[in-house]
Amino acid sequence: MSAPTSASDAFTSPSPVLSVSPVTLKTPGRAVDLEVRVSAPVTGSDLPVILLSHGQGYSNHLSSLNGYAPLANFWAAHGFAVIQPTHLSSMTLRGTLDPDTPGAPLFWRSRAEDMTCVLDQLDAVEAAVPQLLGRLDHDKVAVVGHSMGGHTASLLLGARLTDPDDGTTVDLAEPRIKAGVLLAATGRGGDALTESVAENWPFFRTTDFSRMTTPALVVAGDKDDSAHLTVLGPEWHADPYHLAPGPKSLLTLFGGEHGLGGVSGYDVAETTDESPERLSAVQRLTWAYLRSRLYPGDPAWQAAQDALAADPNPPGTIESK
Repeated sequence: MSAPTSASDAFTSPSPVLSVSPVTLKTPGRAVDLEVRVSAPVTGSDLPVILLSHGQGYSNHLSSLNGYAPLANFWAAHGFAVIQPTHLSSMTLRGTLDPDTPGAPLFWRSRAEDMTCVLDQLDAVEAAVPQLLGRLDHDKVAVVGHSMGGHTASLLLGARLTDPDDGTTVDLAEPRIKAGVLLAATGRGGDALTESVAENWPFFRTTDFSRMTTPALVVAGDKDDSAHLTVLGPEWHADPYHLAPGPKSLLTLFGGEHGLGGVSGYDVAETTDESPERLSAVQRLTWAYLRSRLYPGDPAWQAAQDALAADPNPPGTIESK
C-alpha cells in the first residue's frame, strides 16, 4: 500500500470496493457462529485492517454487519480492509437468541471477544474470500467503534472495568491492535450515569480509562447530550480522551449529535443530525488518523489537521496530548 503525497490526493481517486458477506467464522461456545462482512479495494496488497464495531439503536439492521456503510465503503475505497462483525447484541439476532443467554442483552464481553476471534482467524477470512487471499497485512490493525461499539473498542484499546457478576477486573486489551477511533463512545461510570443505566447495565459503572494506552482518536459531537445514558451532557463522550493517557487526539464536531452526521448508514431516519458535510469530515479525518498511526511518518494526519485549521468554516476542532 503506497502512501499518497497528501491527504487531499488520496481522496481524489477512490478505488472500487469489493464487499462480501456473510463470512462465517466457527466460534465454539458462542451462542451462534460469528458472521462478518469484509470490504476492501478490488486491487492492492498489504492492506491494513480496520475492525468496525457497530452500536445499538432502534433500526433492525444497522446494528449488524450490514450497518455503517458510509464509513466502511469510504475506508475500503481508500486502501483499508474493513471487517464488520454482527455482535450478539445485534437487533438481527433478537429472535434467534434465548433472552437468558449469558451476557444478554448488550453482551459487553462477547463483543470484544468477537474482535479477538476475527484476528485469530484472519487466515480463514482470507480463505473465505479468494479475492483477498494474501492481501491483508496482519500486523497493521486498528479498531473503530460507534456508541456501544465505542465501549467495545475502548476495552480492546486497554480500558478496564469490574465484572458486576464476580467482582474481577476485566482486561480485554488486544496487543495486535495498534490504533483506534472511538465515535460517540461511552464515558465514565459512577455518578456520571443515569439511574436507569447504573441499575440495568451495571458494567458501565466501573469503566476505567486510565490504562487505555493504545493511541486513539476520540470523536465527539458538542450537541450529543445522550440524556438516556448520562447526566453530564456532551462532555461525557470526551471522557476517553480526557481520562486516558496519551497519545490521544480529540475531534469535537460542531453541531454533532450522536449520529455524527450519519455514520451508521445512508439516509438513516434515527440520525437526528444528518449532515453530508459533517459525515465527510468524520470519514476523512478518521482515515487520515489511522493512516498515519499505522504508517509512522505518513503525512495524512498532519495534512488533515492543517486543512481543518485553514478552513474558514471548520466542522470542528482537534486537540491532542
